[in-house]
Order: sequence, then C-alpha cells, then structure tokens
Amino acid sequence: MTTQRCRPAGDADERAMLAGWLDWQRATVRVKCAGLSDADAYRSLLPSPLTTVAGLVSHLRSVEYGWFEWSFLGGPESGLDDWKVSGVPLTQLLDDYDAQCARSRAIAAAHDLDELEAWAPPGLELVSLRWIVCHLIEETARHLGHLDAIRELIDGTRGS
Repeated sequence: MTTQRCRPAGDADERAMLAGWLDWQRATVRVKCAGLSDADAYRSLLPSPLTTVAGLVSHLRSVEYGWFEWSFLGGPESGLDDWKVSGVPLTQLLDDYDAQCARSRAIAAAHDLDELEAWAPPGLELVSLRWIVCHLIEETARHLGHLDAIRELIDGTRGS
C-alpha cells in the first residue's frame, strides 16, 4: 500500500481539520515502518520488551477499535492483548491497522462531533466524539515518537 500524507487545508473547518490531522498521524505510522523486515519489527530496543514496532502497530490498531467501536459505539471488547503480538508479519499488522482506521474514519464521519460515547469505564465521564478524535491525534503522535526512536536505533533512519 502506498501512503499519501496530506495536511489539512489551513482554512479547513473543524471536522476536516481534526480528521485531516488524525489521518496525517495514521499515515505516518506506515511511513515509519517502510522497508523494515519482520525481524526488525519484533526487535526490542527500548527498556520495555513489548515496545517494538510490531507491538506499537498492534497497540494503535487496538486503540482505534477501543475508542471508536467499543467506547463510542458501545460494541464488544476486542479481546486482543494488543502489545503482545508475535509471529504476525509487519505487512499484515499494517494492513489490519489501516482497515481499523478506515472503520474508525467511517464511524467518525457518520456522527456529530458533540455526540457522547455509549460507554466509559466506571468512574470516568462520557466524552464526545470530538474528545476521542483529539485524543487519537495525541495517542498516535505520542507512539510515532516511539517509532521514531526505535527506527533510528534499528537502522539510523530519521525524520519524515
């Protein structure tokens, strides 16, 4: 799959701006993984042995599901142990992530940004779709920082 990153227009409305920046972060995940072997995707180079490229991509897929399908729509738990992935080729993990992002994108497009999620863990307030999209921008960008560090440790690749 070829990744095309497009920044939102500087005068975009709120929905287009939020969706555009989230899609930029999502597309950057694939950019950071470009050219890595499966062996490199499973290399543990940071203090946490679960923080691998493969683990991060799997976790980001799970985060997309958790917020958009489980919390927002009130669907079933995924049942995935998102960080503990093994033996799945990186290309499959990326394809699964892209497919989950497409489902998340469709859910967001079909609902008002002010709509509240259907479910929140006990003790936490219900949050709006706007809050969820902003959180996904933050969460994805934070983990892109991890991918940056791991990628540089693997082969010196920096930037993008």
